[in-house]
Amino acid sequence: MLIVPPVVSSTASAPILKFVAKKQEVKTLPFRATEDKPHVATAIVYCEANFGEIDGKTANGLIRSSEKYKILSVIDSVRAGLDTGMVLDNKPNTIPICRDLTDALAQSGSAPDFFILGMAPSSGMLSKHERGVVLEAMSHGMNIVNGLHEFLNDDPVFAAECLASNVEIIDVRKPRDKKDLQMFSGRIAEVTCPVIAVLGTDCAIGKRTTANIITSALNESGIKTVMIGTGQTGLMQGARYGVALDAVPSQFCAGELEAAIVTAFEIESPDVIVVEGQGALSHPAFSSSSFILRGSCPNGVILQHAPRRSVRCDFEKMAMPTPASEINLIETFAETKIIGLTINHEQMSDIEVSAAIIQYEQELGIPVTDALTRSPERLVKMVLAAFPDLKDKQAVST
Repeated sequence: MLIVPPVVSSTASAPILKFVAKKQEVKTLPFRATEDKPHVATAIVYCEANFGEIDGKTANGLIRSSEKYKILSVIDSVRAGLDTGMVLDNKPNTIPICRDLTDALAQSGSAPDFFILGMAPSSGMLSKHERGVVLEAMSHGMNIVNGLHEFLNDDPVFAAECLASNVEIIDVRKPRDKKDLQMFSGRIAEVTCPVIAVLGTDCAIGKRTTANIITSALNESGIKTVMIGTGQTGLMQGARYGVALDAVPSQFCAGELEAAIVTAFEIESPDVIVVEGQGALSHPAFSSSSFILRGSCPNGVILQHAPRRSVRCDFEKMAMPTPASEINLIETFAETKIIGLTINHEQMSDIEVSAAIIQYEQELGIPVTDALTRSPERLVKMVLAAFPDLKDKQAVST
């Protein structure tokens, strides 16, 4: 279970998070919660040949939402010169895509605080070329944020460069020692506010993005909401509570997630807790959805689906499930209910999105929307329809 302070401060004394390299001592970097106008860490995101694509989902997510880092640019030589916002959502955001690290450093004017690996390949490993780029970034004094399954602090080459360049590597996915991991205890029953899990019909389908938008929309409407991150990107974006589930031994997954939710509930006293989903319950390659359903015991589930996606991501011979079949599986597997469907509009026109919303509402009998192209108010209404008592919380806040 992880509680992540959202920003890095370069001033004053602060609690220390240690990241220890194998057989060598690596200096630590101070972190502190947001208070007294702290310095927000700057970062360049590396996403060569993958920005805007499925394997670039970490970079895509950081561009759309990042409380923890101020993103200065993205490195992707294929799309160099373009605006990241235009590539993702056809809306400019003035964050440029650069040809390489030299170009990115020239545009930023000085070395940022962090160099973030923004790709999430299925292998979870760095290529020989990527290793060289990371070492080059370290030589410029940039700390590294690594969300891959390959833990760079355990690599003697990177450990030596940490010492030589006086920088840190944050292996986001690295779990705590087994002696510190928690098993499921049943304390999730002490969480009295609605817990909503955002699941999907496939991996890399927009579950985290939708969870972020729902969390923001509910907070803006006066309903205090906390999001629990369950993957490396959500934690990089600034989720204060959560755990990278796919790096935790299976025996502890449900317990680690339960502990994160209980901690968030006790510290924040939220009206709603939103849990980021992973993979898909029906997907044979992933188990995270089952642990999320077991560990969070959600009161409701919002399902994300891509109508134009015919086969599973990275599994071109495996057909996508229908929303109806996934809903049936989820509600059979866990004591929960699907409270709404959200659409990933990849390869769809706006007219097609509208038609899909109408079709699925008639077919499934639940609210349907697109979190990115439709008003966030529709997500708020979706949650309020499932949990009408929240309207009293909303009334009090206003």
